Amino acid sequence: MAITAAMVKELRDTTGAGMMDAKKALTETDGNMEAAVDWLRTKGLAKAAKKSGRTAAEGLVAVKVAGGVGVAVEINSETDFVAKNADFQSMVSQIADAALGAADIDALSATDLGGKTVADTVTDKIATIGENMSLRRMARVEGDGVVSYVHNAAADGMGKIGVLVAFSGDEAFARQVAMHIAATNPASLDEASLDPAVVEKEKQVQIEIARESGKPDAVIEKMIVGRMKKFMSEVTLLGQAFVMNPDLTVEAAAKEAGTTIACFVRLEVGEGIEKKEEDFAAEVAKAAQG
Repeated sequence: MAITAAMVKELRDTTGAGMMDAKKALTETDGNMEAAVDWLRTKGLAKAAKKSGRTAAEGLVAVKVAGGVGVAVEINSETDFVAKNADFQSMVSQIADAALGAADIDALSATDLGGKTVADTVTDKIATIGENMSLRRMARVEGDGVVSYVHNAAADGMGKIGVLVAFSGDEAFARQVAMHIAATNPASLDEASLDPAVVEKEKQVQIEIARESGKPDAVIEKMIVGRMKKFMSEVTLLGQAFVMNPDLTVEAAAKEAGTTIACFVRLEVGEGIEKKEEDFAAEVAKAAQG
């Protein structure tokens, strides 16, 4: 496969690797971007983690809780200016209320909202405000109790990051866990609920890194055990050091508080969406010349 300059630039932007290293990685992996990132990691050449979860779109996440049910809804807009618009915020709040009675985003889109479906309500708001919008995601949790937390709140119950935690036990502690989740963005509740493909991929990367050291296989095996344990402590909620008391893991802190964390949801506005970089100065200069 031909390796283009655009591919090299994308890999450099993603990993912080040098130009020649990025080109070599793409050549070695036949242009597979994801494999090239892993290749650079095994060689110790990736200076930054892949920015696949970079926040790159505007809008709001709204959370609503009623008894043992909690929902989080993400609605995107083109600009942060619209996210601060009272009409937009009112619509987002109403849609989040409607989500309490919906099983998933398809059901939510078809839910009646004052004589119109939620989908039609968003379409009408596009025409009114004059900016593209989309109902992007919905998540739902259920448990003995549910708490919510909103980070960077723009209005009551909505902001840039929304977290829901289903729990049994101490509500105040569960709320602290929700704040912890907003800050650390764990990939799963525990090792058992982590995607096996994610675990296997990380293991293979760590094996290749260890092999680069030239150490014997017996030593490498012990290295991998330690590195995977560290990986789990970084990406699983219960394994992470609790931000409120870093001497304890979240699991240990929950045990002390007599609380069980059943599941959680964390939505961040624009997560995973690539945002086009605008060069305003260049646009102005172009307009002046034309």
